[in-house]
Amino acid sequence: MLRASELLKVSQAELAAILGISAASVSRMSAGRYLLNPDGKEWQLAALFVRLFRSLDSLTGGHDELSRQWLRSENYSLHGTPATMLTEVGEFVRVVNYLDSSRAPV
Repeated sequence: MLRASELLKVSQAELAAILGISAASVSRMSAGRYLLNPDGKEWQLAALFVRLFRSLDSLTGGHDELSRQWLRSENYSLHGTPATMLTEVGEFVRVVNYLDSSRAPV
């Protein structure tokens, strides 16, 4: 999750807001002094963030700059900018579902 946030250029403050933890906790996690609680909501949100990264990576063919641009650009189908939608769980899930459906149409 930390590597995905680094590749997507999601700041520690943004990641903290996405996971619902403090920026200090993300900083400690980056330094190896904090682990997410596997039974907590933050663990589930971290897994969802990795899922978002993997879907984007698949759609962009591993081009990190394209993934970063997609994340920060207005998306008319989602009616918003994906990066700003990740701090609200329902919207976060909607973004990931959108990516998943784009990646593997039924």
